[in-house]
Amino acid sequence: MQNPEIDLVIFDCDGVLIDSEMISSAILISELEAAGISVTFDYFRRWFLGRSFPKVAESVRRTFDVALPPDFEESYRNRLFQAFSSELKTTPGVTDILANLARPACVATSSTPARVEKSLQLTGLTGFFGDNVFTASEVKFGKPAPDLFYHTARQMQAEPERCLVIEDSGPGLEAALAAGMIVWRYTGGSHLIDMPVEDDCRFADVTNFDNWAEFFEMAPQLKLHEQSIGDISGR
Repeated sequence: MQNPEIDLVIFDCDGVLIDSEMISSAILISELEAAGISVTFDYFRRWFLGRSFPKVAESVRRTFDVALPPDFEESYRNRLFQAFSSELKTTPGVTDILANLARPACVATSSTPARVEKSLQLTGLTGFFGDNVFTASEVKFGKPAPDLFYHTARQMQAEPERCLVIEDSGPGLEAALAAGMIVWRYTGGSHLIDMPVEDDCRFADVTNFDNWAEFFEMAPQLKLHEQSIGDISGR
């Protein structure tokens, strides 16, 4: 890349910071099966990945013409948190990136505040972001609308065109591009390993990478060097 000016790095959470999508997909598919709805993992990746739970539930109701049980979301989240407690891990190598990042970083996610808080705590990532975690619950329209990314840039006092977004899902990529941000797609999560990157003209300008070791090779200006440690505030 041509070393663009980047003042802020915005990370998605699920599938980017944490390798969670295989866990959440298995539980959601199981819960839907119990409600009489059969979907495949490929269906999950195509229609649910990167979307907030309300959007997923709305999609299920509309597509399958069913009324989900009143306790559906609560049951799903309880099982998910239980599984996260024993199975959740970061994506391989992302901790080293966060520890050596020479720019402010934050999270912009479709997850609920409770879910992202739990996820970051369990994986030891909370300290890298502090209060700089923003969720779809803070805006009217979640991904693929650009609202969450605009909101995140405002809160972090950064210009959208000087923000780098790391996403894994179509809705997330679409939202970040609509916000006028620099966009990279991380494809190293276990849910995308065997999935070819779609030939979608909307994402022609997106940089794809599947290994965090490539991150600073692509943007060396973002790496924290020893001589600059004292110049980086809040690190």
